[in-house]
Amino acid sequence: MAVAVDQPVTDFQAPATSGQTISLAALKGKQVVIYFYPKDSTPGCTTEGQGFRDQYTQFQAANTEVFGVSRDSLKSHENFKCKQEFPFELISDKDEAVCQLFDVIKLKKLYGKEYLGVDRSTFLIDKDGVLRQEWRGVKVPGHVDAVLAAAQALNKG
Repeated sequence: MAVAVDQPVTDFQAPATSGQTISLAALKGKQVVIYFYPKDSTPGCTTEGQGFRDQYTQFQAANTEVFGVSRDSLKSHENFKCKQEFPFELISDKDEAVCQLFDVIKLKKLYGKEYLGVDRSTFLIDKDGVLRQEWRGVKVPGHVDAVLAAAQALNKG
């Protein structure tokens, strides 16, 4: 069953950079931002990741952990993370289990061809594991600012 706002998010475990396994249950007590992006080292995905990187200390100050998720391999993620100096972990979702949970696999078109791809989306989960806000079909400019403002407001609430 896919996630829904104001409902608890089903726990998941997924491999991430730095040899970590990310588990939602292990993050209880912290707010969590999970952002899904189509592909490592592409222009929009790089810009979005840099936005989260550049505001990471503000997210930390708001008791919020940030994770990026795509279907790329851990090796690709490690290269992307290192090159862009991301201070947060990237989750590799090759089997699309996390993508399915958050319902971000959508039919897309490129040069007239249809394919299933990741719909750029971001989710804000509160310290009790409840989904509080979602952004789907994200446009990168200004997006990280909106997510940070929501995280800060939720942390104060």
